[in-house]
Amino acid sequence: MKAWEKYFEVEKGIIEEVQKRNADNIMKAAEILAKTTENDGIIYGFGTGHSHLVVDDAFWRAATPANYCALLEPSATGNQEITKSYYVENTYGIGKLVVDYHRITPNDCMIIISNSGNNIAPVDAALRAKEKGIPVIAITAVDYSDYLTTKHKDGVKLKDVADVVLDNCCTIGDAAVEIEGFPMKVGSVSTIANVFLQNAILTQMVELLVEKGKEPDVYYNGHLAFMDESCADHNDKLVDKYFYRIRNL
Repeated sequence: MKAWEKYFEVEKGIIEEVQKRNADNIMKAAEILAKTTENDGIIYGFGTGHSHLVVDDAFWRAATPANYCALLEPSATGNQEITKSYYVENTYGIGKLVVDYHRITPNDCMIIISNSGNNIAPVDAALRAKEKGIPVIAITAVDYSDYLTTKHKDGVKLKDVADVVLDNCCTIGDAAVEIEGFPMKVGSVSTIANVFLQNAILTQMVELLVEKGKEPDVYYNGHLAFMDESCADHNDKLVDKYFYRIRNL
């Protein structure tokens, strides 16, 4: 079996395990999102380092809720000066600042993504959210997090703070494939599982709201909007609705 085939097998196995382990908590998380939406709140996604890719994926995106806001703190995403971002995401005060600066309220909620669940900024953001009564959904690797020594001075990890924990079932070290003659595994796995989980709860949220007779705000694909004036008008109205509520829209 080629390395790429092994990678496919490992990733597929992880996704299957994600589905098995998270069924109940996916529903609990979706219920938080649905309640937030019913309360006219904003769903805030926050991740540092490569975890920011997950929140970026759902922001102003086809087939995703328009009340989703990606909190993309430039100094902590790694889009620029990536090695510096490691130090920023492990600096106390950054997570608290993000929550306070964006004026997040208990009518809103947060999805916080951290594969290790052990970096300071995501943990601080979760702690600050809890102080303010803001519901927190964590997407993290539970076994990996348990394996690691706690970094935070309070002795907690993301999974210890969140209201609902979604386990991405990631391998320790976030690597999939052993190659004979090479000293380390290769092929990261966490981003795909994290995106699966976030899309699962956002999709389930929509179903919960529709079952209650409510119509959640969801974007059409931009290409459909280009071809269909009604789709374009729908998207434009959603942007106008949230433009002054979502800072980086």
